[in-house]
Amino acid sequence: MSAPLPEDLLQVPAPNESQNTEQNGVPSQEPERAASQAHSESASEWDILRAHVRTKPGDSESWLRLVDVAVASGDFNQINETYEALLEAYPNTSSAQTAYINHLLESSRETRYHEAEGLFKRFLRTSSFVELWKFYLAYVRRLNTGPNVRDTVRMAYEFALNHIGHDRESSELWSDYIQFLKAGETATTWEEGQKMDAIRKAYQRAVQIPMDNVKRLWEEYQEFENNLNKITAKKLITDLTPAHMQARTVLTTLQEHLTVLFPPPPPSKHKTNIWLPRQPNFSAGDKALVGRWRIYLKWEEGNPLEIEDKDKAQLHTRLQGVYRKALVRMRFFSEIWYMAYVWYMSLSTDMSLPEQKRKDRKEEALNILKAGIEANPSSFVLNFAYAEAQEADKKFDEVHATFEKFLEVLRKDLEVVEGRVNTANAASANGNQSQLNATATDGGTLPSGFVTAGIQSQNSSFNTQSSDEKQPKSKELTDRRTEFGVAWIVYMRFARRAENLKSARAIFGKARRDKWTPWEVFEAAALMEYHCTKASDIAMRIFEKGLETFPDEVEFALRYLGFLISINDDSNARALFERVVNVFPADRARPIWDRWARYEYQFGSLEASQALEKRIAEVYPTDPPIKRFAERHKYLGTDAIAVHDLGFVISRSNGNGSARSNASSLGRTETQQSIVSNLPTSQPQQSQGSVTKRPSSPDHRRRDESRGGSTDFGPPSKRQRAGSPQQRGYDRGERWERRKHGSPSPWDRERERDSSARRPEKEREEEKSVIPPVLSWFISQLPMTSSFDGPVFRTDDLMQVFRGAVIPSSTGIRARSPPPPSAMRGSGRPPPDYSPYQGPGGGRRGRY
Repeated sequence: MSAPLPEDLLQVPAPNESQNTEQNGVPSQEPERAASQAHSESASEWDILRAHVRTKPGDSESWLRLVDVAVASGDFNQINETYEALLEAYPNTSSAQTAYINHLLESSRETRYHEAEGLFKRFLRTSSFVELWKFYLAYVRRLNTGPNVRDTVRMAYEFALNHIGHDRESSELWSDYIQFLKAGETATTWEEGQKMDAIRKAYQRAVQIPMDNVKRLWEEYQEFENNLNKITAKKLITDLTPAHMQARTVLTTLQEHLTVLFPPPPPSKHKTNIWLPRQPNFSAGDKALVGRWRIYLKWEEGNPLEIEDKDKAQLHTRLQGVYRKALVRMRFFSEIWYMAYVWYMSLSTDMSLPEQKRKDRKEEALNILKAGIEANPSSFVLNFAYAEAQEADKKFDEVHATFEKFLEVLRKDLEVVEGRVNTANAASANGNQSQLNATATDGGTLPSGFVTAGIQSQNSSFNTQSSDEKQPKSKELTDRRTEFGVAWIVYMRFARRAENLKSARAIFGKARRDKWTPWEVFEAAALMEYHCTKASDIAMRIFEKGLETFPDEVEFALRYLGFLISINDDSNARALFERVVNVFPADRARPIWDRWARYEYQFGSLEASQALEKRIAEVYPTDPPIKRFAERHKYLGTDAIAVHDLGFVISRSNGNGSARSNASSLGRTETQQSIVSNLPTSQPQQSQGSVTKRPSSPDHRRRDESRGGSTDFGPPSKRQRAGSPQQRGYDRGERWERRKHGSPSPWDRERERDSSARRPEKEREEEKSVIPPVLSWFISQLPMTSSFDGPVFRTDDLMQVFRGAVIPSSTGIRARSPPPPSAMRGSGRPPPDYSPYQGPGGGRRGRY
């Protein structure tokens, strides 16, 4: 898309061409010893900051501080090195590029113009920010002031407008260019005609672009044409009116998008006016911001200007500029990089483009992935996408290098998390020990030897953990290890499909020797062996090796058991069950008992089922007998005993497979409520706290009514909230492995209700005042909270308003009541707040 930078645009004075000026646009580094010695302290701070940003290149605050220290030192070479390093970490940042070039131009070096020209050539080709292009045009006009160099200035304007003339902020450039053309002097009639044609062409291009001053340019264009010839003006204006009106319509929507995406920069404590993107923490504000960027980019891809196919190059240039801006602003959001890659790849398959352009677009797409990986080295989506793209091109060595590098990055992240977890555990242990000692010293009531025994117990536990070399049970560390295993699994998949199974086995061998490899890798390798070679013995050996490596992982033992059942190896499955069921405590072994019981109930004999039930009753004595009996007669989540005989309501998915709630939920029917309410006082009653919750779906109530249930507005069945933990799945066709182990069954929930109902008589009396049935039905018809699409207010802001409110005295003056709702209808509903970056660490919350 980009045209080459004309060599004659910059009339640069060359006082001494023999001097060492630049190499590839990088200014020459000449030592300035006096400045370095005068600012030794600043240089020392600079060295510390420079070493810090080498290890943490995403620390924007340290980068800005580094620039301040370098500029304050006055060391020319140090400033150049700082800007070069900054632009290597944050490429195409226009504010840093402008500051860098301005630093060169303000120096007293004789080669400053040549060095600035080299930087312009480096930066302008890939920049879509009007700020840098304005600085470039101002530089060109400052150097070319004579009447004989107007062509140079004109070429510079056309060069800039071809690149960023489609931008909303380019209105000033268009106005300056048109005024520059009007100011040109002509000597002949032919030259005057050429001048008018150039002005007309500039106007016609400008009025079709959604810019801030497009309406004023349209009025100027009408006046320009009418002054020349009113007859031809009418036809020209009529032909151009639809495109202009479309631009004005698009401008309204464009302003709504960009106002949120490009908010005014917050006040900075740094001397240099440089904006750098911040590392996201994926808070509500970050999610809202990336969501708005996603909507905006899709809107731009939809061609809102309705550019015709014959002018498709204009649309591509516009989208290219949009994505370049997005990648600079959202540098640390992998999703935006992936969207840019997908768009460029779509151009590589557009058969309406020449073959060479398709190849160029594909190369640009791969370059985007590589740049995105440099900015986000631990991004799964970017590394996986780049590996697949290289695999499609049969560049297998590049794929291996990509995975090896990616795994090394994840390995370092795991070590950082491990160090943080160990530090937190050590601090917690020291804090507990200090509190224990303080209690013994102050109170003096602890038994003799209690403190000593506690310390010995802690040390013994610590030594045991160290000797076993077990990783700390941290959820964050466990999740990171699982993600690390996903990378190994995808790596093995690539090797198997691109090369052969032998290569996949070699990669699994490397994974086995990695201390961070989780059990999921063993399962994936075993299943790969079974499905690709039908060798169940090899798969079983891998499972056994995994069970030996992870003896305390219930989930892995459960997967192994499920695999043996799936291949109909009942003897080995029974042996595995007997081997592992007693290894884990009862509360953790419950999924294994349930899995084997379900298999025994479906395919075993009655005697074996009854014997297994007896064993389960010994391990779990609180389970009611009818619970196990009902479990024996279930199929695919259909529990007829619970529904027909005990009155449970079990919600399932709709016919299209979509469930109304996040998980299956159950509640009492009206008949069951009446039975419980008629029990004697000594009997435990069911808690009435859930009778006012909304039903799972109207379909359930219709099914209840068809069965002869009550048709009045009785208490609705219980429905689980969206944010509550998942309950046990009862969806038809849902596989057992997809359930959440240990989730409450109808029987467990009944026991919980009974235990929670044992309250004093006074509390039971208070619970009798429940919501009336009609009001309960009305509440059940209200939409879910997730369907709310209005503004989301920050509680901190509301509390600040309340704290700052002036409340009049209650004596003598009556407080004025708030205005009626009709008084505020004229202003409309306030727009949602989508501005997360309002200062360091102070992101606003928004909707995602």
